[in-house]
Amino acid sequence: MDTQLLINVGGAALIAGIGWFCKAIWDAVHKLQEDIHQIEVELPANYIRRDEFHDNMRDIKDMLYKIFERLDNKADR
Repeated sequence: MDTQLLINVGGAALIAGIGWFCKAIWDAVHKLQEDIHQIEVELPANYIRRDEFHDNMRDIKDMLYKIFERLDNKADR
């Protein structure tokens, strides 16, 4: 066999391997981008909004205030 033919076949195989690897990386990056987009879409539905949190905390503080008032009145007797 001619050495030039061996070099050409080896180079073609090497370039094909590098191309396959680059394609696999490219597909993985696009899959990650789709996953991140899906997370961005679902994120607001999974967590409580800030204003809802503040409203709930205000309700809890009011309830605790009433409980402590009753305990203070109970201790005074």
